[in-house]
Amino acid sequence: MGVLDNFPRSHGYLLNYRLKGLPRELFARYDAGRRPGADEAGRRAFGLWAQLRLSLGDKGGHEHPEEVLRLVREVADDDIPWTFEDTRSLWAIADALSSCGHTGHAELYRIPLAAIATLGYPERRQILGDAPPWHPAHRSPGRVALRKDLERVLTEPPEHGPAGVVRSLVWDGDPIARAMAGKYAARLADPAVLPLLKHWRKAKANRASEPWLAKVRTLLTDDGVAVLREILSRLATHRESREPGGRVFLDRHTALPLRGMLWTCEVIDAPWVSTLLGDVAINCGIGRNGTGGAAVCRNERLANAALNVLAKRGGLDTVGVLARVRARLRRPALLAKASDALDAVAVQEGLSHEQLVDRTVPAFGLGPDGVREEEVGGCVVRLDVDGPVLRFVNASGRVVKSAPQAIRKDPVLADLKATLKDLKRTQAAERLRLEQMLIVQRELPWQEAEQYFFDHPVTGPYTRALIWRLPDGFAGLPVRSGGGWALADASGESVRPGADTPVRLWHPIQESAEGVRGWRDHLLERGIRQPFKQTFREVYLLTPAEERARTHSDRFKGHFVRYGQAKALLEQRGWSGLSIGHWDYECDGDVGAAVKTLAGWQASWGMQVASDPRQDDWGTASCAVTDAIRFRHADLPGDAPLTEVPPLVLSELLRDADLAVGVGSLGLDQQAAAGHDGYGQSYGFGELSETARTRRDALARLLPRLKIADRVELTDRFLRVRGHLRTYRIHLGSGNILMEPNDAYLCIVPGRDRSAAPVFLPFEEDGGMLSVILSKAFLLADDTGISDPSITRQLVAT
Repeated sequence: MGVLDNFPRSHGYLLNYRLKGLPRELFARYDAGRRPGADEAGRRAFGLWAQLRLSLGDKGGHEHPEEVLRLVREVADDDIPWTFEDTRSLWAIADALSSCGHTGHAELYRIPLAAIATLGYPERRQILGDAPPWHPAHRSPGRVALRKDLERVLTEPPEHGPAGVVRSLVWDGDPIARAMAGKYAARLADPAVLPLLKHWRKAKANRASEPWLAKVRTLLTDDGVAVLREILSRLATHRESREPGGRVFLDRHTALPLRGMLWTCEVIDAPWVSTLLGDVAINCGIGRNGTGGAAVCRNERLANAALNVLAKRGGLDTVGVLARVRARLRRPALLAKASDALDAVAVQEGLSHEQLVDRTVPAFGLGPDGVREEEVGGCVVRLDVDGPVLRFVNASGRVVKSAPQAIRKDPVLADLKATLKDLKRTQAAERLRLEQMLIVQRELPWQEAEQYFFDHPVTGPYTRALIWRLPDGFAGLPVRSGGGWALADASGESVRPGADTPVRLWHPIQESAEGVRGWRDHLLERGIRQPFKQTFREVYLLTPAEERARTHSDRFKGHFVRYGQAKALLEQRGWSGLSIGHWDYECDGDVGAAVKTLAGWQASWGMQVASDPRQDDWGTASCAVTDAIRFRHADLPGDAPLTEVPPLVLSELLRDADLAVGVGSLGLDQQAAAGHDGYGQSYGFGELSETARTRRDALARLLPRLKIADRVELTDRFLRVRGHLRTYRIHLGSGNILMEPNDAYLCIVPGRDRSAAPVFLPFEEDGGMLSVILSKAFLLADDTGISDPSITRQLVAT
């Protein structure tokens, strides 16, 4: 029987796949009693054969024949020129035997240890990084001895300097580890900080124990705090990188000391700690590549560690940070942890969860007008919530865009720049929070709306641009009135509610069509831009087809979407559970559903893989086709009749689906949609969705105000633009363009920066399609001025 025949059958996959390149012909010769020649390849093959001789079969064991042990020692002592691949194979064989009952660890790893010692340190780390983590349950003398040997082969010699010292501890499997062994090496290897780094590597439990924290207190120095802050700040903005083993966020050898650093923040009393922990929790807790995904976090352990420390810190200063974390993350376990931490603080303060967040939105030192001024080196620096932006007033009183040279390194300016970043993050979180208040129809007393919303320098500009509704149905925009606030409707009538009068955000589904039109005209006339779609919000009422179907909506069925984009948008809006790809077809790995619960109603939207598995490398789907949307409620059996779903709940959940299709549809790109049974034509130029119809209504109001008004015409599905060379039709749903008279397709790729619309828009957009359509209209109205050859070639080719 040959060595391959005696290998444990439970690890047959190893021989068939990972080790399929083994020199089997040479093994057969060695099985027959022949010895290798002097050639290097033969000697390496003989070493692999000797390693396989250590197999004692499927059940393992400890006692090896003496002749096998002599052979293993002979090979280990031989000066064989091992290659990286052969050494990795040796370790794979040893790991397989160790995992199935072979207990003689010293002999199992004798040849692998000898081979790896001949390689460079990067190769050693790569090979040992591929091996399974050492299981702590193994306490035999052989395993203890092996740990010492592993430490020996991974510890770089003193002549490698501070970088070698740090690499020996954190390896070099990702950019943060390489930065620790590069930029921060001298500081981390300093005798005053090195014991702290070694202690950080012991952060292996789920939470920091009191003895672990007590040791930190004895080791922590000002230098240690400073380098910790810099490295965690790098982690807060870290992204995935391409490493030899694939795309990596953090190597596990880097993540361990980083978790120790996060735990250490529990004993650091400094104002920057809470904000930094929140940044780390968000960056590690969102999905891979920053998608906000619920299914897979970048590094859930580190996100958990940051949230655990935030929860222990408690206090009002953590509330804004935790609220921002809750707004960004979608992983249920992390959301629950952030919510629990907020609830704990709320109980301490005697408030509800929502009231607590209302009271702790930071003001950043801004005045009632949303401006903060600081004098820096004879120059006035203004932090303005409108933007937000930093503005500079020089000594002569002139406003300039950039900081004068004399103050660019001033620490006060550095603090203001950091504050500007925090302000931008807070504004984004507040927009999401206010939209959620609209969706769930949260009520609050009028006096709290005045104090914590209308008067707040950060939240106020948003809330004062939104329409609020009283219990009697009166709705209006907040206006100043006698030192307080009142609500004024579109006709100018105003009402000053009582202090305890409940108020909530107005939703167009509760208003007549005429009333909605009046508010839309009023906002455009006054130039009020809302932080999200409120007056121009799409409303989705039951259709006759849905009433006939009873328990499901096919309104967004049959769309081919870019799976990653659609999933990312859904997860940003609170949907979860969707994970489909080319795996486990027998168990429906190619079929899944996104789920969201609103006001006790759970919507489920099915999707199925619709892309080529070879193009997707048999992994996550690149394209999916959508299925029906169904609703359930705990009080109703099975799928609920759509007529039972509250209209606002139905509308908001269907709106999410419309937005996901609008962002991810292959119909936005005719080339990408090719081969999907005419889908590109039907979506790219077909009937308008509710989102597109709302866009059309906005255009009908905006077009007469534009300087190109005499060159544009709005039809049922298109914006028709008369240029000097051609006449163009821009589809109001997809933004795709047809050229008259032969309906030739014109491809214009929108620029990366869609933030600047050519005209005033009455709302901040979901996806920016209205801005894209208007930009294309302005461009095509003056088509003789187009200089981009990728466009001009198309204009003359047809």
